[in-house]
Amino acid sequence: MRTTDAEIDPDAERELLERFEATVGRSDRIEPRDWMPEGYRKTLVRQVAQHAHSEIIGMQPEGNWIGRAPSLRRKAILLAKVQDEAGHGLYLYSATETLGVSRQELTEMLLAGRQKYSSIFNYPTLSYADVGTIGWLVDGAAICNQVPLCRTSYGPYGRAMIRICKEESFHQRQGYELLMTMMRGTDEQRAMVQESVNRFWWPALMMFGPPDADSPNTARSMAWGIKRNTNDDLRQRFVDMTVPQAEALGVTLPDPDLRWNEARGHHDFGQPDWEEFTQVVKGNGPCNAERLAHRRRAHEDGAWVREAALAFAERSAVQQEKAS
Repeated sequence: MRTTDAEIDPDAERELLERFEATVGRSDRIEPRDWMPEGYRKTLVRQVAQHAHSEIIGMQPEGNWIGRAPSLRRKAILLAKVQDEAGHGLYLYSATETLGVSRQELTEMLLAGRQKYSSIFNYPTLSYADVGTIGWLVDGAAICNQVPLCRTSYGPYGRAMIRICKEESFHQRQGYELLMTMMRGTDEQRAMVQESVNRFWWPALMMFGPPDADSPNTARSMAWGIKRNTNDDLRQRFVDMTVPQAEALGVTLPDPDLRWNEARGHHDFGQPDWEEFTQVVKGNGPCNAERLAHRRRAHEDGAWVREAALAFAERSAVQQEKAS
């Protein structure tokens, strides 16, 4: 059982807090059996659960195109990618369970609207080009955000991120290859790619969260070593990485303010519609209701599997006890 702050006398708690802060200050890892402040645990539960939910909900937009992929090869690629996302969600749910919360609790909080997932998955996939654009822009943004998390201060989260980032990198290259193939095709295909990029560019920039000045959790997460970079720093890194890729593809990024700033050594760029971001996070995006309804239906349809697995585990435990 995890020891709570209320069960420790003040002197012992101060010593534990000093030890915790020293560990984080050395960029060492906090492990599940280590003492941690309750605020640190709650922040991790919120962040890792949101990440896990995003991987599971994120299967839906691309899964929409599995049955309509233009070839068997493209269907197999898309099936493999969606399967990877399911695995990512399971790794992250496992990491969250080490913090004393069950997958059932996390799912119930998601379906009740008490936990969130990435805003990007509340936008529709209207054309097959969106499969490539999600791979290129959405997974590209995810890589920028997640690679630093391999060094996060909580051990189970950081170790899960190592494998996830390797697979996300492959997804990003797969999406870019699909778009490159389409850009070498017909005028109609090139127009489809450009239209898709126009729709996903700004939501992709929103994936990093609100501007640092409006982000209530960034400062504390940085101090605890949960995050390694601020939202704005990651957004800048993503833009700088993506602009030359867009030029190689032959697509135009839909930002009239986008230009190289020689003095800064970075690209200047416009700001997303942060009011739109707020509304999507609140549940008022184009696909919020659809995504949660689908997740709720899948959870209810799978109840018999969970019940059967639990019954099997209990029966196996009884049999093992009798045999011993």
